[in-house]
Amino acid sequence: MPKASTGRPRESTGRPKASTGRPRESTGRPRAGERAATPERILDAALASFGSKGYEGSSLDALAEELGLRKQSILYWFPSKEAILEAVIDRSAAELSDALEASLERAGDGWDRVEAVVRSVFLVAARRPELIGLVREVARIGPPAATRLTQALDPLMKRASAFLETEMSKGSMRTHEPRLLLLAIYSTVVGMITEVEVLRALGEEPTARSLVRRRQEILRLLRSALLVNETRGEPGNDYSGLGGRGLVGLGGV
Repeated sequence: MPKASTGRPRESTGRPKASTGRPRESTGRPRAGERAATPERILDAALASFGSKGYEGSSLDALAEELGLRKQSILYWFPSKEAILEAVIDRSAAELSDALEASLERAGDGWDRVEAVVRSVFLVAARRPELIGLVREVARIGPPAATRLTQALDPLMKRASAFLETEMSKGSMRTHEPRLLLLAIYSTVVGMITEVEVLRALGEEPTARSLVRRRQEILRLLRSALLVNETRGEPGNDYSGLGGRGLVGLGGV
């Protein structure tokens, strides 16, 4: 005679995917013995993977294995890989913005502010290379991820444009179109930092001295391109020494 109690309670095992931030008591919790699945741990692992292996080269299965979790435990917090990328972009943009804002608070006026920003970016590259790797990867894959990052950093871009316009109107900096100049500076700085990652990929571990040398080189280049009394010749809109291409990857701004 069949046992009525053998019917599986689907309500207790079926765990629909949902958005992040669900109560921990909800179904889909990690099994006993698994380390607690937290959004921060997942985003840390995703940032490192996206920044080094690329978005397409990263999988939820691999992230779960690295974290010692089931993939379902990741999906408990984030409904998809795309949702993880969005959360990583938002958190990384906030971290970069905080670092730049902190450097500007301690900086003086004029050229000191440009130098403070460059030093801050290189410091981030030394301490958190995965952030620079993510910026490079987001630029590569393009919209909508690149658009999301661009929008997150837009307040900083507007402040920087206003600063450059003020310095140009005072005559302390050479006349350029501020937005295009910022994009060229971005391209140059990130390109110089990315070169460090290329060396590492080729088996040559970059040193702190090499990173400092690159920072000094970019500062000399920027001084030459920006400051009126730093170079001879007439001011002009020539960004060839600053990488030229600008921020083409981040949404084509």
